[in-house]
Amino acid sequence: MKKNKCEADQSKPYSKGEYDKSDEKEQWIRLSEGCPNHCLYCREGIENPELKVFEIPELVRNQVKILDMNLLCHPEALEIIKELGRRKVNGKVIYYELLCGVDYRFLTQDISVALKQSRFKHIRLAWDHSFLLQKKIKETSQYLLNAGYHPRDIMVFIICNWKIPYKECLNKMELCKVWNFQIADCYFDNQLSPNIKPIHWKEEEIKEFRRKVRRHNMLVNFRIDPEYEKKNKTNL
Repeated sequence: MKKNKCEADQSKPYSKGEYDKSDEKEQWIRLSEGCPNHCLYCREGIENPELKVFEIPELVRNQVKILDMNLLCHPEALEIIKELGRRKVNGKVIYYELLCGVDYRFLTQDISVALKQSRFKHIRLAWDHSFLLQKKIKETSQYLLNAGYHPRDIMVFIICNWKIPYKECLNKMELCKVWNFQIADCYFDNQLSPNIKPIHWKEEEIKEFRRKVRRHNMLVNFRIDPEYEKKNKTNL
């Protein structure tokens, strides 16, 4: 019998442990392992060199967050997304969220449409490498816009404190202003604020970039410049 594309290697049908849990509101799952890119700042391609796809576990919540590092790199990705869109819990549809950045190298128009139709929200588009990829990032984001996503539904992941210089990341931010996309500043080696230690950036660059990102996202979401508003309140 031919195996369905959405079925996994039966030797490991589900991804368990920290990747399979739920609370009263949400469920967290993982559907795949591995990545062919082997990026130096990411452990997935090194620790999981073999690409694996797991069965979709029982879905018990109407809000599901997917913890895959690069779901789209798997040939089965489109079928998995469509199958997720058909699932229901208690007769109600499910809303999904990919917590890791979408890899532009594997995003297509068909996948973008499937993500929208299957109710994937808060799309995070990864722009980890050079500013010179701007045309490719723009082209990829257009797939999402064509599928029906609003610019404010899209967030761009920018890796910080890495070998991509601070000023180059500022240039990425300027384009995100033009595109009206939010930014998620992600710090190398999984560091989280307020405990970010300088590695490839200076401490003042890290603090300034975080400040600029907060201001940028407020402008995108609320059309408010917090610094301008603060100055005007002071002058009243």
